[in-house]
Amino acid sequence: MEPIIPSTRALAVKTYICLALMMTLGSVGNTILDKGMKSLGSIDFSTRAAIWQGVLHTFTSGTIWLGIGCMLLFMVCHMLVLSWADYSFVMPFSALTYALVPLLGYIWLGEYVPPARRVGIVLIVVGVFLVSRTPPRTTPATRDNLAS
Repeated sequence: MEPIIPSTRALAVKTYICLALMMTLGSVGNTILDKGMKSLGSIDFSTRAAIWQGVLHTFTSGTIWLGIGCMLLFMVCHMLVLSWADYSFVMPFSALTYALVPLLGYIWLGEYVPPARRVGIVLIVVGVFLVSRTPPRTTPATRDNLAS
């Protein structure tokens, strides 16, 4: 039985959905990891006992495990979308996490975002907007790379 090749529109829709999930999970995961690590305080590397205590506190934190879970799901979405779209299309979208993380840091963690960072964030968003106006896949489609 021949594999069914999805339409270009269906492929684009699932690519954009997966990109949105990827950006959300990556941003939220990084922010949660930051919150979890900051709640533990500074990890001491002066003695073996201090190192093991830091490792124990790190890996018994529910917040850190939640962040790790989000980052694992981010990686799954990233792998999926790379199988559907060009690398040169996917990577600029993943850069949107550089814009979302400072926003989440400001909202959830009370961090200050200096003006120079804000300008950089705007430049990233403009760049992603320009990339989004191109097709997700420019390489020729084959049954092997579209059957998934």
